[in-house]
Amino acid sequence: MKRTNLLLTLLVSLLFAGATFAQGIVKGVVIDASSHETLVGATVVVEGTTAGITTNLNGSFSLTAPAGNQKLKVSYVGYEPKVISVTIKNGTTYNAGNISLKSSSIGLQEVNVLASVAVDRKTPVAVSTISAKSITNNLGTKDLPSVMAYTPNVYVTPTGGGYGDSRINVRGFDQRNVAVLINGIPVNDMENGWVYWSNWAGLGDAVRTIQIQRGLGASKLAINSVGGTINIITKTSDMNKGGSIYLSTTDYGLMKQMLTLSTGKMKSGTSITFVGSHTAGNGYIDATWTKAWSYFLSVSQEINKNNQLVFTLIGAPQQHGQRNGYYMLTQKKFDKYGPKYNQNWGWRGGEQLNERVNFYHKPQMALNWYAKFSSKAHLATSLYYSFGKGGGSGPLGYGQYKYEPPMTAFGQYDWDAMGNINANNVDTAFVRQNDLYSVSHGDTTFQSRSEHIIRNSNNNHQWYGLLSTLTYNFNDMFKLTTGIDMRHYKGEHYREVRDLLGGSYWLDPKFGVSRVGDKIAYWDDGIVSYAGLFAQLEYTKGIFNAFVTSTVSNTWDTRVDYYNYTPGVGQRSKTLSNAGYDFKAGVNFNVTERSNFFVNGGLYSRVPFFQFMFLNYKNDVNTNLKNEKISAAEIGYVYKSAKFTARVNGYYTVWSNISLLAKFRDPNTSKTYNTFLSNLKEVHAGIEIQGTWEATRWMRLSGMMNFGNWKYANDASGIYYDSQTLQKIGEGTIYTKNLKIGDQPQTSYGANGSFKITRHITLGAHYLYYANLYAHFTPETRQNPDVRAQAYKLPNYGILNMRLGWSFKIAGMDSYFNWNVYNVTNNVKLVGAEDQYNKSTGTYIFKKGFWHWGRNMNFSLKVKF
Repeated sequence: MKRTNLLLTLLVSLLFAGATFAQGIVKGVVIDASSHETLVGATVVVEGTTAGITTNLNGSFSLTAPAGNQKLKVSYVGYEPKVISVTIKNGTTYNAGNISLKSSSIGLQEVNVLASVAVDRKTPVAVSTISAKSITNNLGTKDLPSVMAYTPNVYVTPTGGGYGDSRINVRGFDQRNVAVLINGIPVNDMENGWVYWSNWAGLGDAVRTIQIQRGLGASKLAINSVGGTINIITKTSDMNKGGSIYLSTTDYGLMKQMLTLSTGKMKSGTSITFVGSHTAGNGYIDATWTKAWSYFLSVSQEINKNNQLVFTLIGAPQQHGQRNGYYMLTQKKFDKYGPKYNQNWGWRGGEQLNERVNFYHKPQMALNWYAKFSSKAHLATSLYYSFGKGGGSGPLGYGQYKYEPPMTAFGQYDWDAMGNINANNVDTAFVRQNDLYSVSHGDTTFQSRSEHIIRNSNNNHQWYGLLSTLTYNFNDMFKLTTGIDMRHYKGEHYREVRDLLGGSYWLDPKFGVSRVGDKIAYWDDGIVSYAGLFAQLEYTKGIFNAFVTSTVSNTWDTRVDYYNYTPGVGQRSKTLSNAGYDFKAGVNFNVTERSNFFVNGGLYSRVPFFQFMFLNYKNDVNTNLKNEKISAAEIGYVYKSAKFTARVNGYYTVWSNISLLAKFRDPNTSKTYNTFLSNLKEVHAGIEIQGTWEATRWMRLSGMMNFGNWKYANDASGIYYDSQTLQKIGEGTIYTKNLKIGDQPQTSYGANGSFKITRHITLGAHYLYYANLYAHFTPETRQNPDVRAQAYKLPNYGILNMRLGWSFKIAGMDSYFNWNVYNVTNNVKLVGAEDQYNKSTGTYIFKKGFWHWGRNMNFSLKVKF
């Protein structure tokens, strides 16, 4: 009997054990519901059990789970969690397919409409998207453009090396011809097209994603997208409550602290997200210290299910030391002092003084209204305003000290010597005539005139605008998007005395005796108003997607000069009115589930920048002004499978009627004349190839190859006139035909590897190799018809960057440590240069340049709560 009971007990135990350990496998891929991009590191948990896993480098997961009816909870930072029901059978694999998560960022979809964000396998443009995680992993304390260097045909260098002084080129075009949008709002300077990244020094803290559209892009606005469009989408108010603390430091002494807070969506329908940071310390380059703050605030209010308001405020007050481009290093200086050398600083009274300091604060605020009138009609409107105050300092002098003060034996400015020179520079007759002396107890003290000072070049502005987009879905096939883009800008430009360096006054040619804070040299306003109408019609049916976009616009420009004109007599110029337009069209074919083919093209008639409208730095109207013309065509193919993605596209862009200012010396009189040219042409053509391979669940490999042929297509000429009589004096020509365009490598290669060493440790490596990089030159320097030599060609070079990431918990809070090593091999090579002509060889040779930073590191820790 006992034996029977024992057998029954064993049998029951075995049955229960079998039931307890019956299990299967569930697999799937977690993706973004909007962009369909895979989400790396998403958490998948079987509710009520300890079974859980994070998605791999391709967003996939394979989880062993108990058999039966189970609930999978899928979550990812910045997204709404999702629970799905699955039935798992013992010994089998259940495929959950693609699990899409919606963003928890309120209003993100509407922002994407304003910003014309491209959609994979639908929008027919060449595009690269950089995720918030990639930005966090690679940015460290560097400028935001640095994370864009890993995308095709994008070249980023730190130029002088100051905080926020980076520049970015796309397909051979500089920043003036690359449109930058923040949440759909253009931020290129309305007078000259430049983007000053120091104004947005803390923007990386608040970025959700960056999308780089190369070529004319998909934007519906008439913007500077000749080379491409950089779409920066910031965080919006988050539906989830929480926050994070971020700490970062470099091995050269630059430190950063950041705090992120979010209330989540409250019962009132309000949600608030705040990001604030502080960055301070030494720069990699000598005397390029930084003192910077940044802030980002997003407040969302749900009025009802069809109406929502979102207020956004972003700003970054900062000041930092610079190394100006004028002070590029000669080979002799590089060999003697190394790549960190910066000559424009020294010691004064035992304290460090850099004559090149950038200081600026440019808050931008926007109030967005998102309205849903019906299931077919949606409105997204942004009313925005920004004001900027600040500028940059630099030298100003006479005679021997026009450009720089005396130098020490160590290659730095001798400020104490300059102070003595200024303090003892007394013009007794002038001082007595202008009452610049004082008498005390019989002693006469004469004021001294500074021969070299530090001045500020200030560029303040007020900028406000309205961007409104109405989207109407006629049916499943046709969608119309139309709207208005209105902007008004006033820029105030002047120089002022910053530091008299031991002297008592500065003598300005117009304003006379000037003290610290007085305006000197120039003082003028640039006023630009813009109004544009745009419309885009999209057609979608099955495998076919197409769009046609057209924009018409008008620009009004006025110049006010307080320096060269007396009040009431010519100070305000006439207002110039110029119209522009653009037209773009594109088609995408989803040939199969894995491949698609696209083609696009466009025409763009662009009003020249403000500087070309008024000549001779006065209110003299340029009567020869005409619009610049851009025409472009592009073709692309994309193949995408579960483990492999390939992208190939070719482009051809012609930029003609390029506006240019040059100085020509008349051979008869030897006088120099300012001349306007408008018949220069550039051609940019090339091929871009990308590939990504999900080799295993733990390893992702990718690479790119870019081959460009960018050159000037013609010689250009212009007529110069007598500035008083306006009579023709002569004609000048620049000889640029077939010269290669410099300042960006025309050939480049890149390789990237991501490795998940363990569940919590990841390793990343990026390698970029650059070739066919020509020195920067301005076309006006090529005025000799007998010299057709190419610009100096810099040596090819490659840079390897690596990172190590470790996720763990601190007091139950998710934490992440990141270690970045930039330029691992310490390969210090030229990244930009200027050249000079060598008569004996008949070639252009190296004159001066900037070298790549040597090996440097960044360490960061982020704790979420």
